[in-house]
Amino acid sequence: MNEQSGFGFQDFQRWRRPIEVGFWVMLTALITVFNGLVAQIDYARVAAWEPWVWECSSSIVILALLPFVIALERRWPFRFDTWRHSLPRHLLATIPFSLVHVVGMVALRKLVYVSVGLHYEFGARFGYEYLKDFRSYFLIIVLLCLAQLLLVRWQGEARLLAEPDDGHPTEPVERPERFLVRKLGREFLLNAGEIEWLQASGNYVNLHVRGRDYPLRTTMAAIEGRLNPACFVRVHRSYFVNLDYLAQIEPLETGDARLTLRDGATIPCSRRHRTALRERFGS
Repeated sequence: MNEQSGFGFQDFQRWRRPIEVGFWVMLTALITVFNGLVAQIDYARVAAWEPWVWECSSSIVILALLPFVIALERRWPFRFDTWRHSLPRHLLATIPFSLVHVVGMVALRKLVYVSVGLHYEFGARFGYEYLKDFRSYFLIIVLLCLAQLLLVRWQGEARLLAEPDDGHPTEPVERPERFLVRKLGREFLLNAGEIEWLQASGNYVNLHVRGRDYPLRTTMAAIEGRLNPACFVRVHRSYFVNLDYLAQIEPLETGDARLTLRDGATIPCSRRHRTALRERFGS
């Protein structure tokens, strides 16, 4: 699976945090400018700086709340197969989101007004602000879902080879030797022996291969019986490791261990599985 030249997924991974932060800051800045211009038109009788204080204070608190929303979306993913479970929780989350937003922006506005010798009066507009915050919260959720879809398409998504309609399956269903990876509209075969480790991630299991993760829609419990026990060992409730790629076992004071792979990556090994892992090497 050769990568095309140019800015690839691995390059994105190295710069992912500043790219994501930059995206949210730029998007918030654009929305702030647009809303500020509209507010200046709607409130032509107030001082020109006041609408900008209102919009900037709101945007600053929204940015501060972004990690909270992102964490909730990761905790309750909003996908086609999970939205019925996740929607009620996100609906409830809009309430504290709005309360913190309103309290935070009012506090910032009062601080600015006091600094210029004026008094800021918010008024009883909680219902109006909640509707706006409800829209903002789910706009963030929608953008997070779209980003996830784009990343899966760019990164690639693995699935088990299906049985053909006629004849014998090309792969043993119980223990596949290859996985089918779809990426950017193309399909590749991924040898099971190339998988360095597996990690549970919500409704997916990430297959880690040469610095890249291919999400497979399954659970750890479901895939455990499909892995070759001669190669793959469970080292944590969320991790399996391919022994062919294991380079070092580092005991920790807690009784757990840190596993180092050939490429220098590290994954955790719980105390419960550390003993079984050492027994595999006769120590």
